[in-house]
Amino acid sequence: QVQLVESGGGLVQPGGSLRLSCAASGITFNSHHMGWHRQAPGKQRELVATITSVGNTNYVDSVKGRFTISRDNDMNTVYLQMNSLKPEDTAVYYCNAVRVLAPRFTYWGQGTQVTVSS
Repeated sequence: QVQLVESGGGLVQPGGSLRLSCAASGITFNSHHMGWHRQAPGKQRELVATITSVGNTNYVDSVKGRFTISRDNDMNTVYLQMNSLKPEDTAVYYCNAVRVLAPRFTYWGQGTQVTVSS
Protein backbone atom coordinates (compact mmCIF):
# COMPACT_ATOMS: atom_id res chain seq x y z
CA GLN A 1 0.00 0.00 0.00
CA VAL A 2 0.99 3.60 -0.47
CA GLN A 3 2.68 5.30 2.45
CA LEU A 4 3.98 8.84 2.84
CA VAL A 5 5.81 9.31 6.13
CA GLU A 6 6.81 12.80 7.22
CA SER A 7 9.51 13.53 9.77
CA GLY A 8 11.64 16.41 10.99
CA GLY A 9 9.04 18.59 12.68
CA GLY A 10 9.48 20.07 16.11
CA LEU A 11 9.78 23.22 18.20
CA VAL A 12 12.10 25.96 16.93
CA GLN A 13 12.68 29.58 17.86
CA PRO A 14 11.82 32.40 15.45
CA GLY A 15 14.60 32.79 12.91
CA GLY A 16 15.56 29.14 13.20
CA SER A 17 15.55 26.35 10.64
CA LEU A 18 14.03 22.91 10.20
CA ARG A 19 14.25 20.32 7.46
CA LEU A 20 11.20 18.17 6.84
CA SER A 21 11.43 14.84 5.05
CA CYS A 22 8.73 12.74 3.44
CA ALA A 23 9.60 9.16 2.54
CA ALA A 24 7.32 7.52 -0.01
CA SER A 25 6.68 3.84 -0.58
CA GLY A 26 4.22 1.88 -2.68
CA ILE A 27 4.36 4.33 -5.59
CA THR A 28 6.63 4.91 -8.55
CA PHE A 29 8.13 8.02 -7.02
CA ASN A 30 9.48 9.68 -10.16
CA SER A 31 6.02 9.40 -11.77
CA HIS A 32 4.52 11.69 -9.13
CA HIS A 33 4.56 15.40 -8.50
CA MET A 34 5.20 16.07 -4.82
CA GLY A 35 4.03 18.84 -2.54
CA TRP A 36 4.02 20.21 0.98
CA HIS A 37 0.89 21.67 2.51
CA ARG A 38 0.21 23.03 5.99
CA GLN A 39 -2.75 23.58 8.25
CA ALA A 40 -2.72 25.92 11.22
CA PRO A 41 -5.33 25.66 13.99
CA GLY A 42 -8.65 27.10 12.85
CA LYS A 43 -7.44 27.62 9.29
CA GLN A 44 -7.83 25.81 6.01
CA ARG A 45 -5.04 23.66 4.66
CA GLU A 46 -2.86 25.65 2.28
CA LEU A 47 -0.35 24.70 -0.36
CA VAL A 48 3.21 25.64 0.62
CA ALA A 49 5.43 24.28 -2.15
CA THR A 50 5.39 21.83 -5.02
CA ILE A 51 7.98 20.07 -7.10
CA THR A 52 7.14 18.34 -10.35
CA SER A 53 8.41 14.97 -11.45
CA VAL A 54 11.13 16.75 -13.43
CA GLY A 55 12.10 19.12 -10.64
CA ASN A 56 10.23 22.33 -11.37
CA THR A 57 9.28 24.12 -8.16
CA ASN A 58 6.62 26.55 -7.01
CA TYR A 59 6.03 28.30 -3.69
CA VAL A 60 3.31 30.25 -1.94
CA ASP A 61 4.36 33.90 -1.68
CA SER A 62 4.66 33.85 2.11
CA VAL A 63 7.55 31.33 2.04
CA LYS A 64 9.43 32.43 -1.09
CA GLY A 65 13.08 33.03 -0.31
CA ARG A 66 12.84 31.15 3.00
CA PHE A 67 11.72 27.60 2.09
CA THR A 68 13.22 25.22 -0.45
CA ILE A 69 11.57 22.05 -1.72
CA SER A 70 13.71 19.31 -3.23
CA ARG A 71 13.44 15.65 -4.08
CA ASP A 72 15.75 12.63 -4.21
CA ASN A 73 14.30 10.13 -6.66
CA ASP A 74 16.83 7.48 -5.65
CA MET A 75 15.70 7.73 -2.01
CA ASN A 76 11.99 8.22 -2.84
CA THR A 77 12.04 11.24 -0.56
CA VAL A 78 10.94 14.86 -0.79
CA TYR A 79 12.34 17.53 1.49
CA LEU A 80 11.31 20.96 2.70
CA GLN A 81 14.16 23.10 4.01
CA MET A 82 12.66 25.88 6.12
CA ASN A 83 14.83 28.84 7.10
CA SER A 84 14.08 32.13 8.87
CA LEU A 85 11.04 30.56 10.46
CA LYS A 86 8.29 32.80 11.79
CA PRO A 87 5.55 32.15 14.37
CA GLU A 88 3.02 32.25 11.54
CA ASP A 89 4.71 29.19 10.02
CA THR A 90 3.37 27.15 12.95
CA ALA A 91 1.17 24.38 11.55
CA VAL A 92 0.90 20.70 10.84
CA TYR A 93 2.83 20.07 7.63
CA TYR A 94 1.64 17.39 5.21
CA CYS A 95 3.29 16.01 2.12
CA ASN A 96 1.32 14.71 -0.82
CA ALA A 97 1.96 12.87 -4.04
CA VAL A 98 -0.02 13.36 -7.25
CA ARG A 99 0.30 10.89 -10.09
CA VAL A 100 1.51 12.64 -13.24
CA LEU A 101 -0.64 10.64 -15.64
CA ALA A 102 -4.37 10.03 -15.47
CA PRO A 103 -5.92 8.86 -13.28
CA ARG A 104 -4.45 11.60 -11.09
CA PHE A 105 -4.45 9.68 -7.82
CA THR A 106 -3.47 11.78 -4.80
CA TYR A 107 -1.92 10.45 -1.62
CA TRP A 108 -1.31 12.16 1.73
CA GLY A 109 0.96 11.66 4.68
CA GLN A 110 -0.12 11.84 8.30
CA GLY A 111 1.52 15.19 8.99
CA THR A 112 4.26 16.52 11.22
CA GLN A 113 3.90 19.39 13.69
CA VAL A 114 6.06 22.48 13.31
CA THR A 115 5.91 25.02 16.12
CA VAL A 116 7.79 28.31 15.92
CA SER A 117 7.89 30.00 19.30
CA SER A 118 10.27 31.64 21.72
